[in-house]
Amino acid sequence: MDPITGDFATIVDLFDEVVTKHGDREAYVHEGRRLTFAQWATEADALAGWLIDTHGISKGDVVGIKLASGIDYAIAYQAIVRAGGVATGINPRLGTAEIEHIAAQCSPRFTFDGPLPAASGGDPLRRRVALEATDPVAIVWTGGTTGFPKGAWFDHSCLRSMTHGAAPLSEAGDRRLSPLPFAHVGAMTRIWDELMHLITTIVVPSPWTGAEALSLISTERVTVCQGVPTQYRMMFDHPNFATTDVSSLRIAGIGAARIPPELVAEMRTKLGCPVVVRYASTESCVATGTRLKDSDEVICNTVGRPNGGVHLKLVDELGTELTGRGVDFIGTVCLRSRAMMRGYWNDPERTAEAIDSDGWLHTGDLGWMGADGNLRLVGRNTEMYIRGGNNVYPIEIENCLGAYRKLAGAAVVGVPVKGRLGEIGVLFAVPRGSAELSLSDLRKFVKKNLAAYKAPDCLVVLDELPLTSIGKIDKLALQSRAQEEAAQWTP
Repeated sequence: MDPITGDFATIVDLFDEVVTKHGDREAYVHEGRRLTFAQWATEADALAGWLIDTHGISKGDVVGIKLASGIDYAIAYQAIVRAGGVATGINPRLGTAEIEHIAAQCSPRFTFDGPLPAASGGDPLRRRVALEATDPVAIVWTGGTTGFPKGAWFDHSCLRSMTHGAAPLSEAGDRRLSPLPFAHVGAMTRIWDELMHLITTIVVPSPWTGAEALSLISTERVTVCQGVPTQYRMMFDHPNFATTDVSSLRIAGIGAARIPPELVAEMRTKLGCPVVVRYASTESCVATGTRLKDSDEVICNTVGRPNGGVHLKLVDELGTELTGRGVDFIGTVCLRSRAMMRGYWNDPERTAEAIDSDGWLHTGDLGWMGADGNLRLVGRNTEMYIRGGNNVYPIEIENCLGAYRKLAGAAVVGVPVKGRLGEIGVLFAVPRGSAELSLSDLRKFVKKNLAAYKAPDCLVVLDELPLTSIGKIDKLALQSRAQEEAAQWTP
């Protein structure tokens, strides 16, 4: 099977071609419900008519989707596009203040927040509104790890350009396991990719469980498995794994956290397929990734090289490009591509802070380039702290502790203290099982692998680490506790 190619200006143009040639193929599978591409387009058109007739939605109006991930979310998204609106996903896990902030920032004319209304008479090839490549399609909200979410918006051309960096995770006819909330950039900006490659999206019921994921991989003959290290660990540790048929898998994608080398080797052996790592931000849409033939060392310790159509550079604090290679040349990761956001919705000031006059997106992530051309991330510029005059990047410590067998999770937060050191690192740690953790042992372990000044100064043991609505460690939630610990700390 070949992907659908052609000079399509908008998602709806491409969708028409898919419906005409492959309308009977499955687009989504979720909790026993199946939706073909033709049914998807038909139901979306009917709902688009309802939006126009009932709520007066017209071109450019923002419409919210506050629904759980699944088929209804996908139908609502396409209905908004076909009505000429701009879809904004609102993760139901967000707090009240975050939801109120989103509403104030984009002023949705209407929000889907319950069962979809009954709408009939849909025509999968009907055109209700004239659309152009530069029309806004979606607003995707950042994870809120640095304050209230920001709304990155994308047009049709952004979503089309994203497909240039989709390989090798996308091939025509793939059946892909979906582990992400549909309000996430990894779902909202992949519609073009899913259409052109005729991908069937297999949705794991929420809350995600290893048992459900394994069952779907086997029964739905999944070809592309995706997830974070914890999810793969949960699948491998589940008693059902031994009897699960994973022979359909073509590739496994992983990201969002450090990947222990032993896990990569285990994935390749137990899943019987290549493993690749992906890195991107909400604003960039796509960025870098490892390649099929990369070694375990590259997969575990880097985020690969720029994907199709993406340009990358590192800059210092003054904005000067760093051309050197190696750990001595750490800089802010800057990206430029047509796939990246067009800006923050209704926020020109923060847009100007993020995208410079030459069109480079300053991600806020810090990293360095190896001689092999692969990017190594060391953390966020807002997370770095200075201990006794030395720069410390929490991700280095967290990555190091990923190999400490008594730990199930770790997060390091830098906070100021009185005295010559200036700032210290507070380690929040989740023990593996009933393991006991001691600051002394953890410091010794870090010092064996990193400079002594990078060893954490305080230890706080937790049952679990707080997460944002999109599954990232919420270090803002840890900040006040870190300050309390630092206030009691003595050298």
